[in-house]
Amino acid sequence: MTLSATARSLMLAVAALSGCTTSELDWDLRGPGRGDTSTAALQATQNRPSPDARGLLSYPGYQVALARRGDNVASVASRLGIDPASLAQANALRPEDALREGEILALPTRVAAAPVTGGSTGALVGGPVTSGPIDVTTLAGAAIDRAAAPAAPAQVAASGPQPTRHRVARGETAFTVARTYNISARALADWNGLGPDMALREGQTLLIPTAADGAAPPTALAETIPGTGSPTPLPPSAAKPLPDEKPVAASAPAPGTPASPDLGSQRTAASASRFAMPVDGKIIRSFAKGRNDGIDIAAAPGTGVRAAADGTVAAITKDTDQVPILVLRHADNTLTVYAGIDAVNVTKGASVKRGQQIAVIRQAAPAFLHFEVRKGVDAVDPIQYLQ
Repeated sequence: MTLSATARSLMLAVAALSGCTTSELDWDLRGPGRGDTSTAALQATQNRPSPDARGLLSYPGYQVALARRGDNVASVASRLGIDPASLAQANALRPEDALREGEILALPTRVAAAPVTGGSTGALVGGPVTSGPIDVTTLAGAAIDRAAAPAAPAQVAASGPQPTRHRVARGETAFTVARTYNISARALADWNGLGPDMALREGQTLLIPTAADGAAPPTALAETIPGTGSPTPLPPSAAKPLPDEKPVAASAPAPGTPASPDLGSQRTAASASRFAMPVDGKIIRSFAKGRNDGIDIAAAPGTGVRAAADGTVAAITKDTDQVPILVLRHADNTLTVYAGIDAVNVTKGASVKRGQQIAVIRQAAPAFLHFEVRKGVDAVDPIQYLQ
């Protein structure tokens, strides 16, 4: 295994993808001329509301911020006057992470509403109104501060109904989320400023586009045969009772089916447990037996590498480029291999705990962790242990 060869393969893949444009994508995965689109109008959604001058969208239940061109998490936090670390943590990011133009950030705390001029009336969106004695000294001091500072833009409530928020779970894609809510992937991308690859990250907050006038509200769809289209469900009617029937569940075994063996009795402690992700990042190269005996996970240099499970340090060696390789032994003769690392802080024979930091990501271009799982000497796909 040579990490430089892995880096060259990754660069070729990135170059191949760089020529792709969003106009070439088949957003609904139907293909030309396939599927029934007669109900497409029922999936129509409104355009995303326009934010205020600070890029803020305010609703009674929450607030989100829209990134501008050249923004990172820290610059958005500075513009809104909130803590960059809290904003980054709420969106599964780091303060220095760059943002796409139009990308949505969920606010961990509500931004106080600025004074609204012009005699406008209506409900306040900045928070609940509390009653109690008035502190005149505090009010006077605040008035002096406001007079000395430039006027802040007014906090404006976004028009239309409050969109549903969705927090991305591991394994979800833009297409699976769009199908869950019966909306198009293109609308989801437009509302949330997704990139051309439609990539999502675990913990990311998405706004679900609201339905246009006459369209069905976003709701989960029943599964259909691939290629036949997804029918829009009709709303339930209180005037028509549900049928009095007890259909047989599709999962019920047919009469005369022999009992299944109790595989649970054969499960070991190792097979029952799941491995933890050794580093937080995106998988940039999948398992391919004989060509890539593990997975490659992108991460910034210096990021901590964690033990995937309890075990002992079986070996610490180096590859042909003198880059450290660490091997941990776990229950049931399972091994995990960590390459592309530096600053190993454990010794051979030492016991480690799941989640314990054992090394850091080395400085490289690109920087990533090569992670393998082996049963004895045979390499197996790590994904089946991580999911």
